[in-house]
Amino acid sequence: MKRLPRRTFLGGIGTLIALPVLDAMLPAFASAKETAALAKAPTRISFNYIPNGAIMEHWTPKGVGQNFEFTRILKPLENFREDLLVLSKLAHHQANELGDGGGDHARAGACFLTGIHPRKTAGADISAGISADQIAAQQLAANSLTQTRLPSLELGCEDSRTVGNCDSGYSCSYTNSISWRGPATPMPPETNPRGVFERLFGSGDVSLDSATRARRTLYRKSILDLVRGDTQQLVKTLGPNDRRKIDEYLSAVREIEQRIDSAENSNHELQPTMEKPDGIPIAFSEYLKLMYDLQVMAFRSDLTRVTTLMVGREGSVRVYPEIGIADPHHPLTHHRNNPAMIEKIAQINCFHAQLFAYFLDQLKSIPDGDGSLLDHSMIVYASAISDGNQHLHENLPVLLAGRANGELKPGRHIVYPDKTPMANLYLSLLDRLGVHTTAIGDSTGRLEHLNEA
Repeated sequence: MKRLPRRTFLGGIGTLIALPVLDAMLPAFASAKETAALAKAPTRISFNYIPNGAIMEHWTPKGVGQNFEFTRILKPLENFREDLLVLSKLAHHQANELGDGGGDHARAGACFLTGIHPRKTAGADISAGISADQIAAQQLAANSLTQTRLPSLELGCEDSRTVGNCDSGYSCSYTNSISWRGPATPMPPETNPRGVFERLFGSGDVSLDSATRARRTLYRKSILDLVRGDTQQLVKTLGPNDRRKIDEYLSAVREIEQRIDSAENSNHELQPTMEKPDGIPIAFSEYLKLMYDLQVMAFRSDLTRVTTLMVGREGSVRVYPEIGIADPHHPLTHHRNNPAMIEKIAQINCFHAQLFAYFLDQLKSIPDGDGSLLDHSMIVYASAISDGNQHLHENLPVLLAGRANGELKPGRHIVYPDKTPMANLYLSLLDRLGVHTTAIGDSTGRLEHLNEA
């Protein structure tokens, strides 16, 4: 059986498909200990942001430790009880006004992964801080043993501008980005699934002439057709187990590609007033599922170990006709204790949780080394606002899924002291990636109890 390098790609015109770990990538005469070390799955981290807060009375579980009850919003996640940590009383103090007046949504987005109070400006002199995901991405990229093709992947489900005033004198960069490479360098998310797919599987070969690129776009030739020759040659050299892995993996790539193609074809049939960019499904549930699946594919092929996803930008005015809600999201959150408005927000929160459950299910269903992708990941699902009506940044809605290769002990509800910095969580998670830093934003130390049985 042919022995393969750990990072093997199938190549074609403008295409590179990374492969998952195969038996053929393990040394033939290595000891059991060496083989186990080489086969050990890497730890991944994903930050998933929900906008505009949550109805906390329907979020916060009753009971602590293992004996907690799933509330209405978390009910869709009950099948993942043993994979989840519910973390209460974490806060983002730096998202408060601190003398700067209005702009809580902008501050929430900018502060979420940085723990830094952003400079109030709508001009070019923006300033926040380097975000936890980028601290991880930069340190992993600097280590030859953990380098991936993409240091990080930034995704979003709402296209938006990054210049101008989006919230009470705060730049749109703060509202529309949670990932920051540096204090003045936001990482705007890619919102088109086609763009994400091309980033994952395109070769990035700038030498391709414009005519070749145009032909490929015109005919939308499957990415698998472009690597067919490489695939056929490789499969001949592999054992039965690896052939099965290759078949399952490439089938998953093709299924995502077909869904993007379908979205593009459907969008072309819309009336001009309803046009969406190519590659974005009409239904939000399909859109978000596709973005979750692209994260799964990036982890599965070890193209990156760090991702962020904005389910919506802060201050989002998305409507949700799929669940019968025609009112814009953000105005609903200023409910002034109106029961009908509160009910609609709770329904939106539940809808988002249902789709997050889909993401966890995908991660859990894919074998990865001695467990699943979920076992070897740390998946944060949270907001930097709790009560959207009052713009509170304390007692935030925070979930942490996965086991981080045995470094987390889920299945519990942990209540921390009031106003514990959210950045303390990030310090703790980065440690489990092998990324050690003394502080992130307003952190005061590491969180306790994350790995206690």
